[in-house]
Amino acid sequence: MNNNFNSINSFDELHSIISSEEGIVVYFSHEECNVCKVLKPKVAELIQDKFPKLKMVYSDTVKVPEAAGQNRVFAVPTIIVFLDGREYVRASRNISVEELKRQIQRPYSMMFDD
Repeated sequence: MNNNFNSINSFDELHSIISSEEGIVVYFSHEECNVCKVLKPKVAELIQDKFPKLKMVYSDTVKVPEAAGQNRVFAVPTIIVFLDGREYVRASRNISVEELKRQIQRPYSMMFDD
């Protein structure tokens, strides 16, 4: 399950990426989630096409439960957008790609001045 998302292997790795990147999209899911598998490539395409300055990472909630717990992720899929280390957008469960785009647009344009 890649689709241009780099997988993280520990909470420390995720924390380090969030702290060091200007903008990051974290896709929380696990291998047993069929909805997640369908949504993930659509989210990857959205980010690549509309928000190319955001880095994308995947966090498996089964393999790295601490990352999910520390980010208060209790359902999959959950997508969190961090800008300058702060959470700006959170979408969970029934995620509309169009709604996600709308939510990211304003903080992204303010951050990256597109």
